Amino acid sequence: MLSLAFSAGLLAQPGPPDRVAVIIGFERQPGASEEALVRAMGGTVRHTYRIIPAIAATLPQRAIEALGNHPLVSVIEPDVRLYALDEYSEAWGVAKIGARLVHETSPFNKGAGLAVCVIDSGIDTDHPDLKTHAGGWDYVNGDNDPADDNGHGTHVAGSIAALLNGPGVVGVAPEAKILAYKILDASGSGYFSNAIAALQDCQAAGGKITNNSYGSSQDPGTLVRQAFDNAYNAGILHVASAGNAAFLTCNEVSYPAKYDSVIAVGATDSGDTIARWSCKGAEVELAAPGVNIKSTYPNDTYATASGTSMASPHVAGTAALVFNCGLGDLNGDGNLGTNIDVRLRMQQTALDWGAAGRDTSYGFGRVQADVAARNCGTQPQPPSVPNAPSNLAVTGGRNYIALGWRDNSDNETNFEVWRCTGSGCTNFALIATLSANTTAYTNSGLKRSTTYGYKVRATNSAGASGYTEVKYATTTAR
Repeated sequence: MLSLAFSAGLLAQPGPPDRVAVIIGFERQPGASEEALVRAMGGTVRHTYRIIPAIAATLPQRAIEALGNHPLVSVIEPDVRLYALDEYSEAWGVAKIGARLVHETSPFNKGAGLAVCVIDSGIDTDHPDLKTHAGGWDYVNGDNDPADDNGHGTHVAGSIAALLNGPGVVGVAPEAKILAYKILDASGSGYFSNAIAALQDCQAAGGKITNNSYGSSQDPGTLVRQAFDNAYNAGILHVASAGNAAFLTCNEVSYPAKYDSVIAVGATDSGDTIARWSCKGAEVELAAPGVNIKSTYPNDTYATASGTSMASPHVAGTAALVFNCGLGDLNGDGNLGTNIDVRLRMQQTALDWGAAGRDTSYGFGRVQADVAARNCGTQPQPPSVPNAPSNLAVTGGRNYIALGWRDNSDNETNFEVWRCTGSGCTNFALIATLSANTTAYTNSGLKRSTTYGYKVRATNSAGASGYTEVKYATTTAR
């Protein structure tokens, strides 16, 4: 489904072996004369930027040194290959961060109209859960139809803004607008030159947030950093995946998440444990659900995936809710609700896990949409831990056990069902996470004539309640 790529980029794009993909910085904003200079050197111009004074081009290897000595040229840097940052697996994240409470509690914030730029592999524009798609561009094929032939971009977009329309899944900000910019090809790889172009077009289209679920371990250079910095200084909030370890652990955040102007996001599981493969480092700013995330997928389908690619859109969606919640001036610059204010709000309201304060795994903590995007004009008050359910009842059938309990709280986002095997057993494991207000569950596919123990607890972004009493039941022999 999705590629688990996280490696250094190669300089040359597909084509003749003596041609090299580069980004050329100029001492002034480039125009027709600078494009002519590149072509005179045997180059092919791919992008002439406005967001930075630069041109992306492919050049003969022999021309790079000569062009680098020209008085108008400030720097020539490689166009580094970038990759989708993800793994495979399953779903649950929007409820975990409390977004449902933001959707369903007055003033019913769903991120309406807020433009989020998904810089990725495109989007399935016909998907029934992605009707908020509002335009974009395909830099891989050079047209205005950013169709997704990989799946990664569609999955990311669903976590941000899948519609709250009954079937399927829901995004963190289900009424936000998605601007889809395709920079990743069918294999899940692309180039930073197209990422710069996407930043520029996102800014021109009125985008407020960029989601960047891709990266490279290779530093793409000063021009890419300048593009992200310039867009940030113009008011856009950047969110990016911190990166994944292909093997064992990763202690180096990928680019562009490594930049100061970008929020680097690590991935957590349903128990708020940082994923083993989630890259760690001083640049990690926030953590979010990224393990077994169900979301939209091409051809009107749904799929599950894991990775920091899946964590980043949970933060981007939360940012959309915060932008729309009437946030005040948190950084003291005299402007209300800027990208800097939104960033500070998510830092201040994150659920602090790991070492106290900011750390290299969780950053400031796991994002909490319900705290960050509600009562934005007041000091954020975290929700209380829900009350424990009670009156657990269990009944055995031939190969199933049916459970029922009493819901004693009105602020849970999930119920967890835990099970052990054997009469009087105590070694419990989590077997199901259920939505709020659920009071029954059937555990099927069990062995006949076998005793199982059960307990249930409620959870929300503040933590978990106590468990119900433990009850045991035995499946029947026939």
